[in-house]
Amino acid sequence: MRPSVLLERARSPLGQKMVRYTMVSVISVIVAQVILFLTFGVLKLWSARTCNIVAVTISGVPSYYLNRAWAWGKTGKSHLWREVVPFWSLAFVGLAFSTWAVDWAETQTAHWQSHLQVAAIVNAASIGAFGILWIGKFILFNKVMFVHHIEDLPEALDGRTGIPG
Repeated sequence: MRPSVLLERARSPLGQKMVRYTMVSVISVIVAQVILFLTFGVLKLWSARTCNIVAVTISGVPSYYLNRAWAWGKTGKSHLWREVVPFWSLAFVGLAFSTWAVDWAETQTAHWQSHLQVAAIVNAASIGAFGILWIGKFILFNKVMFVHHIEDLPEALDGRTGIPG
């Protein structure tokens, strides 16, 4: 695909959502990976599994608000059943899958001499798990969760009179 075609697609409304969603994902991954590496790799506070749970939980909060407000342009009060529950359900799926992945990675590398090498593999397992889920989450966010529903839109004003409808 030519760069001009990619640029044109990135400028479309869907393309702009994808770019912003990608940027939120990058921010969330950086937050989670830094926390995971610090708590597991550097400070050695807990197991990879526990450190991953902490990292994903903390990074999930800014991810929700950035996705909602910036990527999908939603303002006002969050809708519990259309936004909050689905987002955190997906976040829990990501948490469960990435926790399994980091636990597996830690188990497979437990005999290694260098804890920093183990930590790097654990971080890679976490990134890999979230990478697998990333595209599916975009589709669900875009088609289900952060859709602008007609009842959420302001009533249109008559252009001549300024009176609703």
